Amino acid sequence: MTDDLSQTHDAPGPEGPNGTAGTGTAGTGTGGTGIAGTGIDTTVPHSARIWNYWLGGKDNYAVDREAGDQYKDIFPGIAVVARTSRGFLTRAVRYLAHEAGLRQFLDIGTGLPTADNTHQVAQRVAPESRIVYVDNDPLVLAHARALLTSSPEGSTEYLDADIRNPAAILDAAAGLLDFTQPIALMLMGIMGHFTDDEAYPIVRQLLAGLPSGSYFALYDGADTNEAFNEAQRGYNESGAVPYHLRSPEQFARFFEGLELVAPGVVPVPHWRPDPDAETVEIYSYCGVGRKP
Repeated sequence: MTDDLSQTHDAPGPEGPNGTAGTGTAGTGTGGTGIAGTGIDTTVPHSARIWNYWLGGKDNYAVDREAGDQYKDIFPGIAVVARTSRGFLTRAVRYLAHEAGLRQFLDIGTGLPTADNTHQVAQRVAPESRIVYVDNDPLVLAHARALLTSSPEGSTEYLDADIRNPAAILDAAAGLLDFTQPIALMLMGIMGHFTDDEAYPIVRQLLAGLPSGSYFALYDGADTNEAFNEAQRGYNESGAVPYHLRSPEQFARFFEGLELVAPGVVPVPHWRPDPDAETVEIYSYCGVGRKP
């Protein structure tokens, strides 16, 4: 699982453990199974809330804390994974806004707001930056609307859309971003919710709709540690949406046809670390690529 999440129509998914941002959510809102009228199901673990719990937040329920603790029992380093994965988002957005000069960001799979969200990092570098968040989890959207605000010079918008329909996302985003200028596509911790047969076409379709000079940033969980793999298997058997760990070679496939930004596809802590970064070994991979 990874960082920015959403759920699918049948059960909540992990967010790296991430939830699958922009995939939809379950929940009846009746009969004591959720929060009435919200579509939020509080009876099964939700990846975004579990991720929030690992990051020390308060937007979670007992069922999420229980699932999160069970995961930590098998893989105690998951809280470090959550922290360092979030750090990659910060460094990637900072690079894209400062060194690459991008002013437009399409962040699919928003997840629950926390410190250093995409718009905050980008607008610290360039206040005129325009950010479009995409998710369709009612819980995530409710928090995003309440907490994510823009600088006066820029803009922050939200789309209620499903990543399984890239064309619809691109069509809606075209009304909010300038598709004649480069755009940064952010997929943080969500593609693990899809099999290879689903994930690669989604990314290809999204990238095909972006102009030359656009960038793509991604991270997700890797299958390079057996304890991590075992913890993920247990999570997948909990009733949550399965999250698929990938090999480094599988990660590289996402960037085919792109110009990889150094240092390439690497473990998250190794991508342009800050000078004071903690030295950790975690099992998530990431990369940033430019569309020629």
